Amino acid sequence: MAHRILLLEDEQAIADTLLYTLTSEGFEVQHVRRVCDALTAFAAQPPDLAILDVGVPDGNGFDVCRVIRKTSELPIVFLTARNEEIDRILGLELGADDYVSKPFSPREVCARVRAILRRSAARPAAPATEAAPLQLDETAQRIRCAGQLLALTRYEYLLLATLLKRPQRIFSRAELMDLVWGDAPDTADRTVDAHVKLLRAKLREAGVSAELIQTHRNMGYSLSLSA
Repeated sequence: MAHRILLLEDEQAIADTLLYTLTSEGFEVQHVRRVCDALTAFAAQPPDLAILDVGVPDGNGFDVCRVIRKTSELPIVFLTARNEEIDRILGLELGADDYVSKPFSPREVCARVRAILRRSAARPAAPATEAAPLQLDETAQRIRCAGQLLALTRYEYLLLATLLKRPQRIFSRAELMDLVWGDAPDTADRTVDAHVKLLRAKLREAGVSAELIQTHRNMGYSLSLSA
């Protein structure tokens, strides 16, 4: 069965080029021009991957990504005419899998799409892992805290899952960058600290009073076995 791709792109010439290349490579593509149409399409039938233009008339691809990430780990690729570092960082930290600046080669986009889909398909099914009040379900890519499903971005999920699979093991920032942000080499290591802060806030909101994610000065982070 062909992989289904949702393409949000308001420039018809760019859309036509991508549609031709992707369909020629065996993909089934649904093309929309507005944020509202992209969200409607996603809700009606979630695709296997989304390609989102950052700038469209009624909003931007970041808005679509934020909505998708509330419920899904769907692979996402951003397209943009802007090449500023802050845009790349924002897109990746929202949970994008890749980021392509215009002008680009449609065949390169197609190759990146294939690579991302291969990585997604290669994720092995795994039983739930538990530590303290946390429960990790790798198959569904979800983490619960004290029975409550945590609303996590892609990188928040990957970071917490990495710590949860090896409780009490201290991970350096460099290790976490390799394990969690390996597909985003331009991301600064301060991103680890920022994501830890966000995770701690979400854990507190879920009713966990203790600091499950522990800081080890000049060493890194670990997950405690006790709440």
